[in-house]
Amino acid sequence: MDVMEAINNRRSIRRFRGDKLSNDVIRTILEAGIKAPSGKNKQPWEFIVVTGDKRIEMIQVMRGGIQAFKAQHGNVGSAEYSANIMEQAPATIFIFNPYGAYPWQEKTVEQQITETVDVQSVGAAIQNMILAAANLGLGSLWICDIFFAYEELCKWLKKDCQMVAALALGCPDENPPMRQRKSIDEVTEWI
Repeated sequence: MDVMEAINNRRSIRRFRGDKLSNDVIRTILEAGIKAPSGKNKQPWEFIVVTGDKRIEMIQVMRGGIQAFKAQHGNVGSAEYSANIMEQAPATIFIFNPYGAYPWQEKTVEQQITETVDVQSVGAAIQNMILAAANLGLGSLWICDIFFAYEELCKWLKKDCQMVAALALGCPDENPPMRQRKSIDEVTEWI
């Protein structure tokens, strides 16, 4: 599959089959991630892969965090649905910026700029992993609903740095059509 084919055929998958993924396949996806461009070649990413029986603990921790957030703040958006998706996926990769602070911590302007560059770099790594998964015939879902269980997941994962996202991976059990996209003319201005 060429890059444009992977981009055009990639879909966000929300239903996975139970097939396990080998460590070699996951390593191939991670390898694609670490080859992403990064500002100043800082490579501001760290990954934690959750597979097997640890997924049960992960989901319990996430659901507990979601419930705590809901009790304190109310709306949790699609977080409960995302937890259900993560429960089906045979692998979830948590992606961290080891140089970043927790979202609620105050930052200087310089820290905010540096962190923005780092998070953009992490986004490139995630995109590379998603395209690698598509190339391997796998499905993926980029998940940010982890923020509703942020503290609980960081504690469980033993990470004291900025969690950016999670990526659910597995064999797709659906083939959704591409969602509507804005046209180039709607989002582009030529000067």
